[in-house]
Amino acid sequence: MTQTLHDAKERPALRARTRWAILAVVLAADVLDLLDATITNIAAPTITADLGGGPALVQWLGAGYALALGVLLVPGGRLGDKYGRRRLFLTGLAGFVIASLACGLARNPEQLVAARLAQGAFGALVIPQGFGILGATWPRDQIGKAFSLFGPVMGLSAVGGPILAGFLVDADLGGLGWRPMFLINLFLGGAALLAALRLLPRDAGDPAVSVDGPGSALLAGALLGLLGGLIDGSDHGWTGRPLVLLLLGLALFAGFCHRQRTATRPLIQPSLLHNRGFTSGLLLGIVAFAATAGLLYVISLFFQHGLGRSPSDTALGLIPLSLGIVVASIACYRLIHAYGRRLVVAGLLIVLAGCGYLALLVIDSGTSLNHWELVPPVLLIGVGMGTCFGTVYDVTIGDIAPEEAGSASGSLNAVQQVANAIGAAAVTTVYFHAADGDEAHAMTVSLVVVAAAIAVCLPLVRLLPRKAPQEQHH
Repeated sequence: MTQTLHDAKERPALRARTRWAILAVVLAADVLDLLDATITNIAAPTITADLGGGPALVQWLGAGYALALGVLLVPGGRLGDKYGRRRLFLTGLAGFVIASLACGLARNPEQLVAARLAQGAFGALVIPQGFGILGATWPRDQIGKAFSLFGPVMGLSAVGGPILAGFLVDADLGGLGWRPMFLINLFLGGAALLAALRLLPRDAGDPAVSVDGPGSALLAGALLGLLGGLIDGSDHGWTGRPLVLLLLGLALFAGFCHRQRTATRPLIQPSLLHNRGFTSGLLLGIVAFAATAGLLYVISLFFQHGLGRSPSDTALGLIPLSLGIVVASIACYRLIHAYGRRLVVAGLLIVLAGCGYLALLVIDSGTSLNHWELVPPVLLIGVGMGTCFGTVYDVTIGDIAPEEAGSASGSLNAVQQVANAIGAAAVTTVYFHAADGDEAHAMTVSLVVVAAAIAVCLPLVRLLPRKAPQEQHH
C-alpha cells in the first residue's frame, strides 16, 4: 500500500457512528479471511473422505488459499491505490462470496482447489484496502482506537474459527456435511458486502500508480509449479510430470528475480534486499512460518487420523494452542521495545520445547494419548508461536528507513502467506510419507522435521536489528 493515511484536510467529515460501522465492515472482512485460512485444517480429512483426492487434496486445501493470497497481497494493495480502495474492496468481497459458494458446491477435488485459489485471490483484493479505508475515514488522533481492536478480534477469530468449522462439520446440517462451513460465507460475506456498499466512501484512486502485473504473474506461476510438483511427486511418485513442474517453477522464479531487478516498481523494493536485517528476517520468517503452518496441519491430522477424534473434538483440542498464540502476542506487544529480538529467540526456543515435549508423549503413548495429556505441549507450542511471530517482523523493520516501512510491511505479510502455503504442502508431505499405517511414527517424524527447521532459524536471529522501531508499522 502506498497511500494508507491521508491528511486531515482530505478526510470527509463522518459521524462517529458511521466511522465505527466502517470499522466493523473492515474487521468483518479480515475475520472472514482468517476463518477461511484455518477452517480446512480441521475439515480436510472429512472433505477427502467425501470427495476423494487423498493426501494431495489435503495439501492443496491449505496451500492453495495461502498461495493465492500471498502472491497477490502486494499487487492488491497497489490496485486499490490505482483504482480506488472502495472499488477493490467491493470487488474482492463480492468475488470472495462467489468463490465460497463455489467451494460449497464443489463436486470433485479439482473444482474445490480452483475455488480455494479464487478465494485467496479475491481475499488479496480485500485485505490490503482495510487500513487505507480506515486512514481515510478516521481522524488521525483517534485512529489508534480503531487499530487497537484488530488484535482482540483476530485473536477471538483464531480461537473461534476452528471450533465453528468443527461443529459445522459434525452437525451435518441438512445432510451437507462439510459444505456449510463455506456456505455460511454467503450470509456473513453478503451482509458485509451490503454494509460496505452503503458505508464506504468513494475514492478516485491515482492512475499514476504502477502495478507490476508481469512480476506477479511470474511469481504466481513459479510457486504454482513448485507446489504442484511437490504435491504431485509426493502423491504419485517422482515421475516425469512432477519433475517438469518443478523445473518450470524454477525457471519462472528465475524470470521473477530478473523482473525484480529490471521493473520500475518491483514487488519488493530493491533497497530492502540490501538491508541485512530485513533479508535475515525475511528468510527467518519463511522458514519459521512454513514449519509451524505445516505443524498445525499435521497436529490436526494426527488428532483425527491417529487419535480418532471428530472434527469438533479436534477443534476443542487446539484451543490451548490458539489461546497461547493470542495471550503471548498481546503480552509481547508491550515487551517488544524493551526486549527486541530476544523475544524472537525465546519464542523459537519455546516452540522447540513444545515440539520435543509432544514428540516424547507420542513416542511413549502412541495413539492412546488422552485429551489432557496433550494440553501442555500444545499450549507451549502456541505460546512460542505467539512470542516469536508477534515480534519477528516488527524487529525485522527495526533499522529500515521510514519511507520504506510501507513496502517492507506489505512484503513481509505477503511472504508470510507464501510461507504458510509452502509449509502446508511440505510438512504434510513428510507426514503422509512417514505414515504407512503408523500415525504415531508420522507425527514423530514431522515433529523432528519442524524442530530442525526452527533450530535453523536461531542463528539468523543474531543478524536481526536489536530493537523494533518506536512506531511499529503493521
